[in-house]
Amino acid sequence: MSKGAPPGIRITQKDLIEGIDVDFSEEQESWNIYKLSDGTTMKVKLVLRGVKRLKRYSPDGNPIYIIQTQNVVRTLNIPKEIKAKPKERTVKPV
Repeated sequence: MSKGAPPGIRITQKDLIEGIDVDFSEEQESWNIYKLSDGTTMKVKLVLRGVKRLKRYSPDGNPIYIIQTQNVVRTLNIPKEIKAKPKERTVKPV
């Protein structure tokens, strides 16, 4: 989980165990909207799932946070010519 840590700082398993879980509330979660070269519109949103503040600090004195996130992706306006035919249901409705 050291990916994303400030340069030169190595995050250890002990750092993660000793870290403090931090509560949070959503203030704003915006979609990033992209137009792909095939004509599809793609919407992407990063959703925060958890935050941990380590008992470690960057060289400038800021605390180091580890975050758990989820990527939410939606596609819109997909051109008909690149869509596949929907598969038939294998399970009958009850």
